[in-house]
Amino acid sequence: MPTIEQSIDVEVPLSTAYNQWTQFESFPKFMGGVEQVTQLTDTLTHWKTHVGGVDREFDAEITEQHPDERVAWRSIDGKTHAGVVTFHRLSPSTTRVMVQIDWETETLTEKAGALVGADDMQVKKDLSKFKEFIESRGVEEGGWRGDVQ
Repeated sequence: MPTIEQSIDVEVPLSTAYNQWTQFESFPKFMGGVEQVTQLTDTLTHWKTHVGGVDREFDAEITEQHPDERVAWRSIDGKTHAGVVTFHRLSPSTTRVMVQIDWETETLTEKAGALVGADDMQVKKDLSKFKEFIESRGVEEGGWRGDVQ
């Protein structure tokens, strides 16, 4: 099972970065291959993706969430994956966003892509797009500050 670890520093306050990340329905604006995310409940999301010519739909649950600190999730159907994103205050106006994702490759193409680091490159690209997105706005589109133990 491949593990992806990437981070990026964004020039916005920690709460701005965190609040925007909790707006899951905005993910298609900066995540490649994510076509739609629907927030079903505070802790349940439905995803539609198109990656490497393959369409997938799955549900994911938030397993842990602490405002301005972390959001962790795992898939509950479909493709097996889990991850966590953490937020680290570097200064009043700079935040480090760190992502760790564990996922199970299913197809030969996915296995080959993981071997050459395509998944790492995609997460790095997505984080760069998140940086551009949030820095160009300067403010979050919203935020959910609930705590999930």
